Amino acid sequence: MTDLARPGSLLIIDDEAMAVRSLSHVFRKEGYEVTTCQSGPAGLKAIEQRRFDVVLTDLRMERVDGMAILKRCRELHPDSEVIVVTGYATLNSAVDAMKEGAFHYVAKPYRLDEVREIVKSAMEVVRLRRENHELRRRIEGYEGQVNIITQDLTMQQLLDTARQVAGTDCNVLITGESGTGKELMARYVHVHSQRVAGPFVAVNCGALQDELLTNELFGHEKGAFTGADQLKRGLIEVAEGGTLFLDEIAEMSMNMQVRLLRVLQERELLRVGGTQPVKVDVRFVAATNRHLQDAVAAGRFRSDLYFRLNVVNLALPPLRDRADDVPLLAYYFLKKHAQAMAKTVNDIEPDAMRLLVRYDYPGNVRELANIIERGVALADTPTLGVAQLPEAMRELTVRVLITPGGSMPTLEANEADYIRRVLEHTRGNRSQAAEILGIDRVSLWRKIKRYGLA
Repeated sequence: MTDLARPGSLLIIDDEAMAVRSLSHVFRKEGYEVTTCQSGPAGLKAIEQRRFDVVLTDLRMERVDGMAILKRCRELHPDSEVIVVTGYATLNSAVDAMKEGAFHYVAKPYRLDEVREIVKSAMEVVRLRRENHELRRRIEGYEGQVNIITQDLTMQQLLDTARQVAGTDCNVLITGESGTGKELMARYVHVHSQRVAGPFVAVNCGALQDELLTNELFGHEKGAFTGADQLKRGLIEVAEGGTLFLDEIAEMSMNMQVRLLRVLQERELLRVGGTQPVKVDVRFVAATNRHLQDAVAAGRFRSDLYFRLNVVNLALPPLRDRADDVPLLAYYFLKKHAQAMAKTVNDIEPDAMRLLVRYDYPGNVRELANIIERGVALADTPTLGVAQLPEAMRELTVRVLITPGGSMPTLEANEADYIRRVLEHTRGNRSQAAEILGIDRVSLWRKIKRYGLA
């Protein structure tokens, strides 16, 4: 079992045997890994031998009290959380415990439900901290590489295909919505190919008028037109031995499509004003956010060029279908932009992360990158919070569903509808849905059963 998947570990320290038995019974039923100690010295020895996610300790004990346990735990295991419990509740002891870094302070007599919720909250903080550490560790491995950050199964399968295709010289068509990372995928294919030592040249086919694009791609001979004082090699020649990436290929005119088709068929080109063909050795990767089949059917794109380019199709999914990748990408962009701005913003609040995961991202990965860049620019603490997120995203926390007739639905109806939409978003993955909703799987199961959502 990985560190992220294991159950939370809880150490209970109390010199009252009945309290230890009662608490250990409750938390073992909750699924935690529970260790108990019935004296201060035994508890101190336990935390010196190993780390626990959460320590629940009585404050008043003989020889070694809860304050000593708290201080020693903070020294040895700063990532653990300590909850202090006592029957001798005073304001001073509460303040002292919190000053020393206690997660919470509970006074006896307490309700078990109250302690259960506090421990659950502490476990959640520890779990998120552990996940964040793991995300940052994994992000270190991406630095300096042309790599696509993902833990999504569909994307991983797509990357496997891309690496297989990279070992050949066949042309590739990359499709996907704007902002999904089509150029990054093209670079990924290039760096995993035998052409990696050659150039990677990118051109946006929709950014230039026909004449300019012709000159950029094919170059010209000296004297080809007024101002052509010397020979110019086009980008196809510049990409010799490497990869030419043709972005927004659907925007290319029919005349340009004919010229490009000849290059793909003959592996040679004519510069503007030239009469002698120039042999070229280039791998072509094209990309579009449109449905080229529709353009072919409508007569806007040549079918023969389409089939020449679409030897292998890599279809990138939108970010809304890659919810598991949002935290990983968010921390990647957080580190990138914090370094660029020389700011010490290195974490994301759990509530902010939940909003980031819930959002649909019509602009895909590019939009997420912009959101994080904006958040880093506005952040005045080391942690990016909800306040630094765009207003449209913050509204997710207060959105109320109103029926067409104008009547307000009940709170239960809102909750049932929202749970249904989250389950649809996660494609029925209850663990992921529970994470987004901020509840445990058992609570989610009960709500699903209650609202008939199974």
